[in-house]
Amino acid sequence: MGELLDIRRIYVEAGAAELPRGKEILGRWPEATIVEVESHQRIPELYGDETNVRRWVRIKREALVVGVKKTMTARPNGRSADFIAPSTANGCAMACAYCYVPRHKGYSNPITVFANIERVCSYVKGHAGRQGRKAEPNECDPVAWVYDIGENSDCSVDALISDNVRDLVELFRGLPDAKASFATKYVNRDLLDWDPRGRTRIRFSLMPPADAKVLDIRTSPVGERIAAIDDFVAAGYEVHVNFSPVVVRDGWLEDWADLLDQLDAGIGAAAKRQLAAEIIFLTHNRGLHEVNLGWHPRAEELIWRPELQQVKRSQNGDLNVRYRTGSKGGYVHALTGLIAQRTPYLRVRYAF
Repeated sequence: MGELLDIRRIYVEAGAAELPRGKEILGRWPEATIVEVESHQRIPELYGDETNVRRWVRIKREALVVGVKKTMTARPNGRSADFIAPSTANGCAMACAYCYVPRHKGYSNPITVFANIERVCSYVKGHAGRQGRKAEPNECDPVAWVYDIGENSDCSVDALISDNVRDLVELFRGLPDAKASFATKYVNRDLLDWDPRGRTRIRFSLMPPADAKVLDIRTSPVGERIAAIDDFVAAGYEVHVNFSPVVVRDGWLEDWADLLDQLDAGIGAAAKRQLAAEIIFLTHNRGLHEVNLGWHPRAEELIWRPELQQVKRSQNGDLNVRYRTGSKGGYVHALTGLIAQRTPYLRVRYAF
């Protein structure tokens, strides 16, 4: 954990330190400086200060925010999951160049962890209970209602900070009609001892190592993620892969062929029988592009390609850039065709 997290300053929202989980978190770093704040969402020295670009990674490693989750909602999703569960954390200690969270949190996004985990678990349990049995299969799951528990963070890293993720995994193993899901770029083998009983889906994010070395900063190597798949299947997790983001560049398809061969050679029959994939081509944003130029301009050579991209307004109103309509369809077809050829057992849940 020392390479990824070396917490020296903890910003604590009023009330969070009095909760059992808040006390546990503060107890893990007794030598850290404690800074009381009115709101976990308004910390000027962390959020909205462009000078923080120069300290991007250092802040992620050394700062932690402990807050209280105010709003409990399970937002319908319908693609990766049926619902987005109330978050128990947001932000990340890793520094992937394409991450969308910094677009909403200013110039730094260290981990914010929420201490009122009991309320989150109670809400999720009640919401799942009200759904009853799933009447019809969908692309999320044929039987269970799927709840993404890590939309704005990486749960494998969050588990280094608190037991919030473990509490959710243990909750879902007792919910007969629901399962948890989260994507991760970090191999945390502590999770292997949690006995999820098939009720948690882990989606290991993969991309060609040549891209990951530039874009997936401070994450587990792609080879390590692939090597962990069999162990997580054996431990009782459902394991999928998340091909995201797919970056179009010279030689991109050849490198994806090599990655598929590496995946095929690196996993056993049990993993292959239950494996499925999500495919998401790169979406970028001018604001994030400007941020990245301040700390990691090399990444922008890969992901800021105006000659290949067009502006498109997202569902939340942001103006993003995506690969051009028409060309993108060809890219999707090429990659899904390659998957059918190299890893025919790998079911593609969706691709866009």
